[in-house]
Amino acid sequence: MSNIYSLTMPKWGLSMKEGKIVAWLADEGTEVSKGAEILEIETEKILSSIEVPASGILRRRVAGVDDVVAVGGLLGVIGDNSITDSELDSFIAEFQARAAVQTKEAELGPVPETVVVKDQSLRYLKRGEGQEVVILIHGFGGDLNGWLFNHEELAGRRTVYALDLPGHGGSSKQIQSAALDEFAKSLELFMDSVGLTKAHLVGHSMGGAVALKLALASPQRVSSLVLIASAGLGLEIDGEYINGFIAASRRKDLKPHIEKLFADPQLVGRQLVEDILKYKRLDGVERALRTLAGEFCPGGKQAVVLRERLSQLPMPILVIWGAEDRILPVSHSQGLPPNVRTEVLAGSGHMVHMESASRVNRLIQEFWESE
Repeated sequence: MSNIYSLTMPKWGLSMKEGKIVAWLADEGTEVSKGAEILEIETEKILSSIEVPASGILRRRVAGVDDVVAVGGLLGVIGDNSITDSELDSFIAEFQARAAVQTKEAELGPVPETVVVKDQSLRYLKRGEGQEVVILIHGFGGDLNGWLFNHEELAGRRTVYALDLPGHGGSSKQIQSAALDEFAKSLELFMDSVGLTKAHLVGHSMGGAVALKLALASPQRVSSLVLIASAGLGLEIDGEYINGFIAASRRKDLKPHIEKLFADPQLVGRQLVEDILKYKRLDGVERALRTLAGEFCPGGKQAVVLRERLSQLPMPILVIWGAEDRILPVSHSQGLPPNVRTEVLAGSGHMVHMESASRVNRLIQEFWESE
């Protein structure tokens, strides 16, 4: 049965154990193409879609709407018309017989590690074994879990690290300086600590400005730049969001600010808000975020604008933006130097790499392959 493929519940993020079927986007017997969205899945954190793993026919929908399926569990089967119903039944029965072991392996996934640089502990998550290396850099108040829809996909042919910047996630909360130069230096020291001489950098929001700073300071260490809704490309920023995010200490106060990150606020789940609150309650976090905001965007304006220096960079550059971004205006993606490729995605907000994950992943991989 070489032309039969399983459609399984993915593991998005470190803590996901199960997902709920919200909707099937194709009926049994429908021909589907690889990469097409076929299922909508709801987790405690966020709503997203699953893509078809291979072109073929949706021969069986194993899980139904509202079913809750463990990570690694069977959702459906893709095949062609040469596969008989009895072969399908055998495939499903064999899969389910192995389900306990497969589910346990899927739940475990990769484990975050830490390195110490300049007396700071930096948490990171590594996926993939390819020769080319990628580092994913989150934005203000985020962490490596912000790449839950991108990390595994981008690691198919490359070694991909997702890093928690100082003051964020599982990294040290004490920051000596909140200047972007210091974060770029921490990024370079992280590369030294894990033995990386050069890497593709993918930065979101403030993480984009950090990536830009490193590229300008040490261009020989950067293979390419992908800047997603990047800071550092204009003065404007939603200062009310920054201040509100820092000040919020209760779910009802924080949730409207998190929803502002998305074009569709319905994507935000309760657990996502709870996880951010849990992080914000850690000792030293509020102080670190206030220090950072004071350096990064004092008075509701970005302190560092680097757009005019993009033309100096020798590496390939891709800029991706959500057309409905309410934190950093999409106009910052316009009028960039001719050495910059720009993609603006309709129907997405500041978290475009989550809302339009499939398209963003494809754009990044095509960009890498074309250079």
